[in-house]
Amino acid sequence: MPIDEQKMHAFMGQAVGDIGAAMSAVLALIGDKLGLYKAMAGAGPMSVAELARKTGTTERYVREWLGNQAAGGYVAYDAATDKYTLPPEQATALADENSPFFIGGAWEVIAAVFKAEPRMAENFKTGRGLDWGEHDCRLCSGTERFFRPNYRGNLVSSWIPALEGVQAKLAAGAKVADVGCGHGASTILMAQSFPKSHFYGFDMHAPSIETAADRARAAGVADRVTFDVASSTNYPGSGFDLVAHFDCLHDMGDPAGAAKHVAETLDRNGTWMIVEPLAADRVEGNLNPVGRVFYAASTMVCVPASLAHHGPALGAQAGEKRLREVIAAGGFTRVRRAAETPFNLVLEARL
Repeated sequence: MPIDEQKMHAFMGQAVGDIGAAMSAVLALIGDKLGLYKAMAGAGPMSVAELARKTGTTERYVREWLGNQAAGGYVAYDAATDKYTLPPEQATALADENSPFFIGGAWEVIAAVFKAEPRMAENFKTGRGLDWGEHDCRLCSGTERFFRPNYRGNLVSSWIPALEGVQAKLAAGAKVADVGCGHGASTILMAQSFPKSHFYGFDMHAPSIETAADRARAAGVADRVTFDVASSTNYPGSGFDLVAHFDCLHDMGDPAGAAKHVAETLDRNGTWMIVEPLAADRVEGNLNPVGRVFYAASTMVCVPASLAHHGPALGAQAGEKRLREVIAAGGFTRVRRAAETPFNLVLEARL
């Protein structure tokens, strides 16, 4: 085929950038794991020796690491002093775990999906799935660290207030189910903000539930949070004022069955809050940087998780139209988009 030389060079430039980003992800993971970013945050210009000494690492490796980070724009380099600085914006994203912009967990997720590559390559040929619990454990820890900042920045301040009458119920004392709670970040955030309510976190991954219970004790909310191992279609309880699914409905083996179980366990005047990745209904609407990330995560995590349970594999880019169909299959008659961010949509469903 004839090649347009200008387009060829443009694509090669793009590919080099992607290769650099992919190779650098492991260095970002090391920087996060060893506390290199945290050591640089707010410290001003640092020499290689100073950073190595502060973090108990070896100068020769740190010099190469800093060169990579400077080339990628993650740190700034001053040739006159041979020192490196972590700018405040990068520090907010890379070193401050309480920031709504923190992305440190992403590097753990990337490491986990690369480790799953041999199994997933085979799955491409067989059509089989790969459940969450079958992945490297960093998938669970990284996902929690990646999503928690977003929940911290939006859940209590904007998502819950956007639901009709829910904030008042929670303040007065309500019964809440957090289905697919993972390590319990969303459950604990709600419990901290609404001390008169009781929260029940359910997840089918037992190690995640153990971690969630430990986190609740550490956060001082164990008296109003109960975590149990249960699936989305058989978790116990009834009369919930609020049932929430955070970034998990599309992963499930039986999302329509999950919707029906919500209807069975929800109070007649209760609310189902569904938080999902923000996606267009058609492929062309998702061809952007965020869509690229979501499609990658969907291929390696979300679709195989559903297929592991013979599910419909909605995927992270299911789109609002498809989600509404699932919600309606559960018997819900009222659905509205209550809120959205650049990464999430929040649907409110009522019977």
